[in-house]
Amino acid sequence: MPIGTFSFRMNVPVTLENGTRSVNIPVDAVIMPKTATLGDLPVFFEAKSAGDFTNVNKRRKEEAAKMGQLRSTYGEEVRFNLFLCGYFDSGYLGYEAAEGIDWVWEHRINDLSHFGI
Repeated sequence: MPIGTFSFRMNVPVTLENGTRSVNIPVDAVIMPKTATLGDLPVFFEAKSAGDFTNVNKRRKEEAAKMGQLRSTYGEEVRFNLFLCGYFDSGYLGYEAAEGIDWVWEHRINDLSHFGI
């Protein structure tokens, strides 16, 4: 991606665990920071909204699986993060943090600056 550009709902190619097949996974927002240099990976964001604590804990493994696929394809420097709106408890946030996934709350959108965007 050119520096300073972004895309919503982008299909990102990843290699499956056995390494023999490639599939596309959807990512809600892909941003190439203005501070990036040639060859840098973009920053990936998944938008999540929850009206209660019940459903988020059922779905927390989805983000971890996506992060695992991105890492196995592009390396440890992948930055996959969450944009959260609603109810996410410490159990959910702890699970995501253990996978190396960071987040930004929708009511603190200025925190996106910490990601270089």
